[in-house]
This record gives sequence, C-alpha cells and structure tokens, in this order.
Amino acid sequence: QVQLVESGGGLVQAGGSLRLSCAASGRTFSSYVMGWFRQSPGKEREFVAAVSRSGGSTLAADSVKGRFTISVDNANNMVYLQMNSLKPEDTAVYYCAANKYGGSWSRPALYSYWGQGTQVTVSS
Repeated sequence: QVQLVESGGGLVQAGGSLRLSCAASGRTFSSYVMGWFRQSPGKEREFVAAVSRSGGSTLAADSVKGRFTISVDNANNMVYLQMNSLKPEDTAVYYCAANKYGGSWSRPALYSYWGQGTQVTVSS
C-alpha cells in the first residue's frame, strides 16, 4: 500500500505560480512512476505530468509543457509539481498518483494509488 497526501493548492491570479507537493508513505516509494492528474467539474480526469522512479525521465501534457515541471525527491518520498504562468483553464482539483505497472504514463487506469486531491483556482 502507498498513501499519498497532496498540499500546496490555493487561489492565484493568472500568470502566477504555485508549487504542489505530494508526500508518499507506505511501500517502497522508489519502485513507482509518479504522476499528477487534474479534474474540473463535469470533465474527465486529465493527465498533467509524470516522472520516472529515478527522476531522469518526465512526461507532460501538451497543455502544460513549458509551464509545469514535475520532480521527485526519493530520499524524502516527495513529488512536486511546479506550476508557472498559470491560466484560468488550469483551475481544477489536482491529484497525485502512483503507477507500479509502467506502460502509458498518461493513462489513469494504470495508477493504483491516489491522493485526496488539492484545489487549484486561477482567477482571470
């Protein structure tokens, strides 16, 4: 079992920045691919970014490339999502997730463990 707890969400103006954190506990954290997803009311859960176990490989959705950066700190069991140049369309609940199967990192179905989510609201 892996427990994930997100923090760092909040209200920010367009063009601003936020840093989301995900604290992981439980089974060996370093054996998982870690991802961030988001969901807005009435929409499906959307892939944002993912990072490999070593931190050497990352993947980001086209909608956030160049603005969001995912990173991992295995020593402290933390995953981060640095979000810059935020836009109103980035408003959503952001979820941290752990994937022990690999495969397509953008598929929510491959992620076995999820946090409770943290709200990000970007005002125009």
